Amino acid sequence: MKNKSKDYLFEYPDYNNIKEIMYDTVNKYPNNTAFILKNKINNELKYTNITYKEFLEDVNNFGAGLYDLGLKDKRIAIISKNRYEWIVSYVAILLGNMVAVPLDKGLTEIEIENSIIKSKPDAIIFDNALEKSITDIKQKDIIKIKEYICMDENNNNSNFSHIIEKGKKIRENGNISFDNANIDSNKMSVLCATSGTSASSKFVMLSQRNIASNISAMRTVEDFKDTDVNLAFLPFHHTFGSTGMLFVLSNGAATAFPDGLRYIAQNLKEYGVSVFIGVPALIEAMYKKIIKEIEKQGKTKIVKFAKKITNIVPFVKRKVFKSVIDQLGGKLRLIISGAAGLDKDVWKDFNEFGIQIIQGYGLTEGAPVVIAENKKYGKQGSIGFPLKGIEIKIFNKNELGIGELAFKGPNAMLGYYEDEEATKKAFTEDGWLLTGDLAYIDPEGFVFITGRKKNVIVLKNGKNIYPEELEMLVNKIPLVKESMVFGMPKENDLVLSVKVQYNEEYIREKYPNADEKKIKDMIWEKIKELNKTLPTYKYIKNLIATKDEFIKTTTAKIKRYEEIKKIRYA
Repeated sequence: MKNKSKDYLFEYPDYNNIKEIMYDTVNKYPNNTAFILKNKINNELKYTNITYKEFLEDVNNFGAGLYDLGLKDKRIAIISKNRYEWIVSYVAILLGNMVAVPLDKGLTEIEIENSIIKSKPDAIIFDNALEKSITDIKQKDIIKIKEYICMDENNNNSNFSHIIEKGKKIRENGNISFDNANIDSNKMSVLCATSGTSASSKFVMLSQRNIASNISAMRTVEDFKDTDVNLAFLPFHHTFGSTGMLFVLSNGAATAFPDGLRYIAQNLKEYGVSVFIGVPALIEAMYKKIIKEIEKQGKTKIVKFAKKITNIVPFVKRKVFKSVIDQLGGKLRLIISGAAGLDKDVWKDFNEFGIQIIQGYGLTEGAPVVIAENKKYGKQGSIGFPLKGIEIKIFNKNELGIGELAFKGPNAMLGYYEDEEATKKAFTEDGWLLTGDLAYIDPEGFVFITGRKKNVIVLKNGKNIYPEELEMLVNKIPLVKESMVFGMPKENDLVLSVKVQYNEEYIREKYPNADEKKIKDMIWEKIKELNKTLPTYKYIKNLIATKDEFIKTTTAKIKRYEEIKKIRYA
């Protein structure tokens, strides 16, 4: 059987740093729209298109302004929602051979403070929404920050727009030291916190070579076009968001910024979005709305029959399912899913509707993408193949071929910041980076993730339960919005249990008079039906039902450690 893992689809240079990528892209697409900005002026919406040439000018002007503030060779933190100023700041820091420290705007003030203490930035770039937290931290004077730069007009700090203007004048007067900055491609250039679901995250040291090689590898297999429009929903502080944004820019495509989760459908239509990089929680929520509308119109059987026809004649998919595609703005053609496992039916149905879904796998320590499907090859449930230049290996396989996934490649992190012990544990003696994820490889070379090594529930009888596998099944119950399977201690064993956030919207519509007890009883009946389809050792024997959201990371992963601790000490 042919192994398709080295069947690359596109030619793209193997770049060493972000400066090489950005200048080549701008030279190729100077007048393409890089960003679409929306502002409200006198209660009227105004849209501004920023070309690639204009974007690079803003980057170089801002970078020259940072140099003028004495920040050359320094470490600069960025914390805000996704916006144009964030990406200008990030690219300027990289093109100036400085160090970027992306921080999560969703952290509490004390967590922001601890992250600043841990990462030791010389300056912080932030937006007005975080002014109170930043001001409080500034007044404590716990760590010496040279500059506080606000992305908005602010009388108490340096302002983003003023720095750009100052940098512009500096460059016009002939000082182009920022433009001519030499890039050390192999030094630490990004200090990024892991998005782990454990109690504390670590800071990962990434070089520009790590990130640039990852973008180059993705370009050989992923079908983005310079005419595409992307919606930047993934948070930029996460490597999946920031590297994803640089990947979009490397293609000469346009990017718009979403107004929030509730407005995704509206924004897809508003900007004519054709490509979208997201996490499964968001993609699955979009899918559920589509299926709900199909059911509401009584078209379930028609759609099922139409899929049989279009699978034989695939080029008519987008015409046959135009009404479905119109629900997603009418232009959407490609979705890239990562950060967690995607429901198999969601992958299958989107592809059958004529919107290709490509699954990928990565981690902050891999800058971040290690494995991905591509335009030509995909398989339901798989995450695809290792990217170009990356080797993978499965350690300590069990009888099913499942073991811990490890990789080698130019995207592998430099290490954990000021944590030699954790770095040593992450790598094997011969240089394989251990991911902590369990996986197996099929005869065609497709890789399948079965779950996190630390999440595996080991029963007294020696059976291993992969909670992610059961959660996907529980989440298919219409009454359920989301779930977490875990082992509840009982005597000297574990009782397989599930905590469920029930779907209030669905229940209000279908069972308006149901109280908490009735809702739990209905869910329990469905879980008992599910149990009948499983081996007895996988039976779920305990249920917690709630309307409350799970504690999550900003990439929508459930923080299992915190949830289990909350359950056990409730």
